[in-house]
Amino acid sequence: MADQAQTRAATIEALYAEDRTFPPPPEFAKQANFNDPAIYERAASDPEGFWAGQAKELLTWFKPWDTVLDWQPPFAKWFVGGQLNATYNCLDRHVEAGKGDRVAYYWEGEPGDKKTFTYGELL
Repeated sequence: MADQAQTRAATIEALYAEDRTFPPPPEFAKQANFNDPAIYERAASDPEGFWAGQAKELLTWFKPWDTVLDWQPPFAKWFVGGQLNATYNCLDRHVEAGKGDRVAYYWEGEPGDKKTFTYGELL
C-alpha cells in the first residue's frame, strides 16, 4: 500500500518537471494576432502601457478607465472605472462589422456530432 502511494506521488512529481514545448504549425503561426517575438519585450518594459494599448485597440469600451492598474498586493484591479460589455465585445461588434456569417464557435459532442455557430446565430 505504501509502495503504491510512493509510486503515485513520484508520478505526480514527474509531471511537474514537464519541459517539452509544442510549437504551432508555421501556417497557423503566420495568421496569429501576434507573431513578433519583440512583443514580449514591449510588454515587459511597460506592462501598464502595453495592456492599455491592447485594451484600447482590441475592445470596445462604453466608458474609458481612469486607472490602468491599481495594485495593492496581493490584490490587483485592472482598468479601474472603465465599463465594457463582454457580450458586445464577443458578438455584437463582429456582426456590426459584417462578420455575422463567420463561424464564432465550433462544438463537437461525444459521439462525433459537430455543430458550428456563427456570430449572428449566437447574437
